[in-house]
Amino acid sequence: MTKTRDIPKEPKMRRPDPYQDRARLLATAAGLDPDAKIDRPGARPLPTWCTFLDAARDVALAQARQEPVAPIAPQSAQFANSPLKVFGQHDQKTIDQMRACMEVGNCVAGVICADGHLGYAQPVGGVIAYEKQISISGVGFDIGCGNMAVRLDTRYDDIRENAATILQDIRKVISFGIGRTNAEGAEHALFDDGDAWRASDMEAYRQKAVGQLGTVGSGNHYVDLLTDQAGFVWIGVHFGSRGLGHTSATRYLKAAGGKDGMNVAPAVVDEDSEIGRRYIAAMQLAGRYSYAGREWVVDRVRQIIGGEITDRVHNHHNYAWREKHVVGGVERDLWVVRKGATPAFPGQRGFVGGSMGDDCVILEGVDSEEAKAALYSTVHGAGRLFGRMQAKRTFTQAQMDAWLQERGVLLAGGDLDESPMAYRRLPEVLAAHGGSVKVLHTLRPFAVAMAGSAEFDPWKD
Repeated sequence: MTKTRDIPKEPKMRRPDPYQDRARLLATAAGLDPDAKIDRPGARPLPTWCTFLDAARDVALAQARQEPVAPIAPQSAQFANSPLKVFGQHDQKTIDQMRACMEVGNCVAGVICADGHLGYAQPVGGVIAYEKQISISGVGFDIGCGNMAVRLDTRYDDIRENAATILQDIRKVISFGIGRTNAEGAEHALFDDGDAWRASDMEAYRQKAVGQLGTVGSGNHYVDLLTDQAGFVWIGVHFGSRGLGHTSATRYLKAAGGKDGMNVAPAVVDEDSEIGRRYIAAMQLAGRYSYAGREWVVDRVRQIIGGEITDRVHNHHNYAWREKHVVGGVERDLWVVRKGATPAFPGQRGFVGGSMGDDCVILEGVDSEEAKAALYSTVHGAGRLFGRMQAKRTFTQAQMDAWLQERGVLLAGGDLDESPMAYRRLPEVLAAHGGSVKVLHTLRPFAVAMAGSAEFDPWKD
């Protein structure tokens, strides 16, 4: 199996627990020596104060909720006029929105990928690097939305005649649409990680998240069946953290004093603030949940098709990573917020989908000056030319059907807002990033499953 480099690992830095002092005070108030050791069978003894960490977190969060939201501080001169790298052609509104985002907080550099367009508070396809800060609205509501693709040892010629039946079975087994739950039920070790749920203050959502794991949602979220140049079948999926991510983003956006909307200031918080720590924990939890959901769907589809996995590529594209980048000749430890952008470090692979009916690609980052200027980021799809409502007013069902028929693509679900004509063409978008990525495989879809027009989803991106 080909090895895949996924998310760059964050540097290991030992930091004191931010709640240690408060936990020690609580232990002392309880009449206990905070440094007294508690024996644990099969493990190292634990200081007493560690048993008060959960209570310390709860007290800190309760206090943070009562405190008035501090106004956004004026941007320091050292972060003003940070460099913006633009790939491809964009309307002025998208560029203006990106520049407005970069005028807030400790912004070090920005990128607009070639598939970029207006988004909520930050352009989709927009990448911003911050020093010691993170943007809640930059990551967005669908935390951890991303793509996963796997290659099977099954050949397309062996299932060609059964493609329609396979597609129907996928629609029966995989849940699409509004607030859906997974009828089969999906178990995962993530649900047993009580510390992660408490640290993110999302414990109350845990049972809902259990039921929603492995649901795909609607909008531009999909399950694709594809074939490569060698004739092997690939499964490709695109979706995120569902209601868990949306609820987390909504909660912390409000806590940070942020606003929901297109032309609003980004909600940027310090990494070491109470809200910042909680939000980062919630983002990381939602990211793990997204990975688990996509892995469950891919494996369930694999069972329907048959065969074994011989290669896999998996990435988020709505997320913030702690990374090192050289900016202005200096290596800096930064939070890189990618909203609809795929990480593409040298040797790191990504799966990028086109629109329904268009080819998809497996690409790989390369080492170049252009890649560095891109903050090692690339496109996450073809990028919209028409908004959802505009697409429905502009195109007809007959036009969409003719497009798919010409390319031999079976479609289950979908609506005009996701019509291929509403998107750019992926090869043109990729050409703008030709100096920072290379295409390894071109994948042609033969079946696409999406939510139908009657399957509304409040958590789509």
